[in-house]
Order: sequence, then C-alpha cells, then structure tokens
Amino acid sequence: MIRLDKHEDGLWVVTIDRPDKANSLTREMLEELAGIAEAAQEARALVLTGAGKVFSAGMDLEAAKSGLATDGVWERLSGALAGLPGMTVAALNGTVAGGAIGMVLACDLRVAVAGTKVFYPVMQRGFLPQPSDPARLAALIGPSRARMILMAGEKIDSDTALAWGLIDRMVEADPVEAARALCADTLAATPAHAAAIKAMCRG
Repeated sequence: MIRLDKHEDGLWVVTIDRPDKANSLTREMLEELAGIAEAAQEARALVLTGAGKVFSAGMDLEAAKSGLATDGVWERLSGALAGLPGMTVAALNGTVAGGAIGMVLACDLRVAVAGTKVFYPVMQRGFLPQPSDPARLAALIGPSRARMILMAGEKIDSDTALAWGLIDRMVEADPVEAARALCADTLAATPAHAAAIKAMCRG
C-alpha cells in the first residue's frame, strides 16, 4: 500500500496507494513511510503523493481503535522528512485530512491540484495534533490561521490554501510532474550544495 519508485537522477517518488480507502493510513503504512523517509538520506529529492483522487483521509478508522491517533509513528515520519538534506515536495493529488497533514507540513514545498481541501479535525475528535504540526503550520500561515484550522475546524479550499501559503503552487493536472519540475535544480546540483542551501533556508 506504499509504493516507492527510485529514479536514476536521484528522485524518489513515494505513493500512498490505498485509493479504495481514500488512502487512509494504518500503523503498518505509517511505519513503512517512516522507514522510507529515514532511508532517504541518499535521495537527492523526494516527492510524496497519493493514488487516486485523495492524498490521504488521515488515520484509518479501524486503526484508530488501537490508539493510532496518539502513536509516536506520526512524529517519527514527519521528523524524518523534515530532516532530509535534499528537496522534499508534497504533491497533493486531492484532499489531505487529519494526521496526514503532518507529513505534508514537514516537506519543503507543497503542490496541489485545484479542488484540494485541507482539514485537521482534532478539536472535534478530542485528540491533540502531533507535537510538531502546530508549530510548522503556524510558521507557514501564521498563528491565527493555524487556529482557524486546528481550533475552529475550518476546511480550507485550494484557493484559500494558496493565498495563505499553505500550498505553494496549484496545478490543473499531474502534481507529481509539477513537483518533479520544482526539484530539477536540486537534482542537478551536488548533494552537498543542495544540503547547504537548504540548511541556510532554515535560518
């Protein structure tokens, strides 16, 4: 249910491939994603996407019964993505919800197809967001808008997400191709040069 395609130029494309369940995530899927992210130090760039028309509906409802909502694997995944030295791009093929937002926030850039929605209903469902998510969200869109999503439960459409800076580019067709184009300069550079510039962007 997780597909990894490694390209000769150093690009890794990771696909959440469970479209019949809106790419909802089980613990096993999250562990596989985290393992890939931890192994991706050798990747020059990594693109994260989903199969079908939804990036991910978040946590699998059956898995939720076993405490997945508060499992440390979410933080392990987002931390591994955030720590990669190469370019990381979330290519949103559709709506992203709940805990799946954490991996999207941990990427360097976010590309989305028109019509994508973003929502994180932690207030409604009685869970805390994963520890790093609120800070990353606030860094992108500001504290008040982060509260709109996390506390007011707002569902953000793609136009609003683009205006707020939650996504960086909106496309009409294949977001993976758009993500790959954004990675072109990084793929052409030496890994050390790319890592140095990325580190400088962190401040």
